Amino acid sequence: MRRRWRAAGVLAALTLLLATPLPAVAAEGRAAPPVTVPALADWTPAPGGYTYERSARLVADGADERRVADTLADDLRDAGHGMVPVVRGGARPGDIVIDVQPSRTALGTDGYELRSGNRLSITAATETGAFYGTRTLLQLLAQGDRIPAGRTVDVPRYKERGVGVCACYIHVSMPWLENLVREMAYHKLNQLLLELKVKSEAHPEANTWGYYTRDEIRRLVALGEKYHVEIIPEINSPGHMDPWIENRPDLQLTDSDGNKQPSRLDITRPEAFAYYTSLIDEYAQVFTATSWHMGADEYMLGSDFAKYPQVLKYARDRYGPDATPQDAFIDFVNRVHAYAVGQGRRLRIWNDGLTGANTVPVTAGTTVEHWLNVAVKPSRLRAQGYPLMNAAYALYLVRGGFHSDTKGLYDQSWDPRSFEGEKLTSSDGITGAKISLWPDNGRGETENEVAVALWPALRHIAQATWGDPHPDATYAEFAARGTAVGHAPGWRELTRVPVADGSYTFRTPGYPALTAEVRRTADGYATVRTADGCLEVRGGKLTLNVPLQPGVEAAPQTCDPGNTLQRWQLEPTAGGYRLVNAITRMTVSVTDDGRLVQYPPDVRTPAVWHLT
Repeated sequence: MRRRWRAAGVLAALTLLLATPLPAVAAEGRAAPPVTVPALADWTPAPGGYTYERSARLVADGADERRVADTLADDLRDAGHGMVPVVRGGARPGDIVIDVQPSRTALGTDGYELRSGNRLSITAATETGAFYGTRTLLQLLAQGDRIPAGRTVDVPRYKERGVGVCACYIHVSMPWLENLVREMAYHKLNQLLLELKVKSEAHPEANTWGYYTRDEIRRLVALGEKYHVEIIPEINSPGHMDPWIENRPDLQLTDSDGNKQPSRLDITRPEAFAYYTSLIDEYAQVFTATSWHMGADEYMLGSDFAKYPQVLKYARDRYGPDATPQDAFIDFVNRVHAYAVGQGRRLRIWNDGLTGANTVPVTAGTTVEHWLNVAVKPSRLRAQGYPLMNAAYALYLVRGGFHSDTKGLYDQSWDPRSFEGEKLTSSDGITGAKISLWPDNGRGETENEVAVALWPALRHIAQATWGDPHPDATYAEFAARGTAVGHAPGWRELTRVPVADGSYTFRTPGYPALTAEVRRTADGYATVRTADGCLEVRGGKLTLNVPLQPGVEAAPQTCDPGNTLQRWQLEPTAGGYRLVNAITRMTVSVTDDGRLVQYPPDVRTPAVWHLT
């Protein structure tokens, strides 16, 4: 429904206007650019303006233009702007024109020109650039149907503008990831780097929770393609491999005392390389990205190569008597690189494994994501010719731990040249930057709580990688931009509880009727409180402080408002609701002997609860 002014709306708008810092006036006396995130660095105003009306059409002649226009039409509908037809040729006043001109090479792959007047036009050299122009249009329409007349040429400073999510160990819900893709695209971010597990058909022994099904990933990848967000998968190796090889002791590195190391792949064994590349093959069936991330960090975290003499032997047998254990590690990285290139993919790794203790160089063309200050500095990596992405620890959001100081970074005018331990004087060789989300204390925060800290950090990294890292005099003014543009069209509010607070009788086949009080939590889940306490998942093996084993019982425990394992999502389904734990993301099922237990929903049929 199109916006209409009413007295209450006018009062609310005036209140917001007084509370929000006003856009600055350009130095030469002209009005500042319209408000967007990232900010428009180049804006030439003109008399008049463009008014979006219900009679507007999307004019798109070529195939590239029509794909952009079709997506824009979907988003305009989702944003409440009505159904807008996509037509060919003959633009008239009030129309929105999408035009891809490959000859406009100065715009690059992601840049665009937007002109606003009696009609609005978006011109780019590529489909992707035209798409980003439509994101600017949507942000402007989020603030009203009248767009000031003018022209902007908007080109990003960095090629890679990203978010990294470790949906590893701790499952992250698909609606949450879909929200992230939409928000990234809305703010012109283009890479989602996902460390996650896809349920394996070749290695069923590896299918410990939490995995994603192939169909789930295909849907997410399709959404990413629609919104020009490349979703790059990661299986961390040869360290952090326990999600994959905890049930494969034959592939685990063995120390000098004969102890198996479930988190370390034995890089000296041909079977280990074959196993890892078979996982790459499976991922290639659902991911379309042109890159592969193998992690390659913290292989010896908590240990050192001296405890594994077979690694040094392997290195010397392959590279001669002067080889180091680190050479065996680099050898594994390079073999994965060659395998990935053979499939048309570029390799990405973290930087901390590059300690300088190796005599074998990393294969040229490997992108290094720099997060930790180690002996080999970013300047050296750049001088050696490696594409360099800034993934600084300062940009991390850790569940139950460190949160990036977005305001502090903004006040410092942080940009992708500022690495951990070194600031480079130029952006040459730097591909871009990303924020990273990690689940180190998996029960420390729910994913809804993570989102609260994520959105400001996301807008900041979008600004810092696209344009001027400090477009406003204060962080409050910059934050006001985010308030002005709001969330992306199609973004879902995930904090709504579908039932009101109160006492209910829960009924499901195979389990006695349960009387419980449902109370919404501040982060948008619910507690289920019975006469014996609050329903909680407890028991079994803990991973990152979370009971992630299927079959662990859900039972009443002493109520604790701070205990995130007592928070539940009531997921609507045919006939009632499923109970999904806010942290483990597993659903409650009823066993044959009448107990409540958690299982992945594709392993055991979830109980459907009817509430009265």
